[in-house]
Amino acid sequence: MTQVPADLKEANRKLIAEFRDAGRRLSGRPLLLLTTKGRRSGEPYTTPMMYVRLDDRLLVIASAAGAPKHPDWYRNLEAEPAVTVEVDGEEYAAAASPTTGADRDALFGRIVEQYAFFAEHQAGIERTIPVVELLRRG
Repeated sequence: MTQVPADLKEANRKLIAEFRDAGRRLSGRPLLLLTTKGRRSGEPYTTPMMYVRLDDRLLVIASAAGAPKHPDWYRNLEAEPAVTVEVDGEEYAAAASPTTGADRDALFGRIVEQYAFFAEHQAGIERTIPVVELLRRG
């Protein structure tokens, strides 16, 4: 299982600052920032995460390093799919769309071909790990 820092909020705060200071990109790392609206608080929450591009689709994987529950950012976008994406030197509004059925399964299979650790995450939990497409708006 992937090692999670002891103080995840502090590690994320530092990574967010580093990413933004570097012009919204870090060389050699498929990283983006996803800002969601808190489903209870209504406050914006920014989360750094890995992304995958397949067939011109921008995808994020809600594995939470194999945690038994969906990550907060995923539960937030279920309640409000309007999000902000920061990636490849730009920031834009997007709609988060969880993939379903055969599309999700095919995408997850292709992602696992590139990043085998996602299969390990899935094998250790009962929930199905969501694959979310981020669709640029406007």
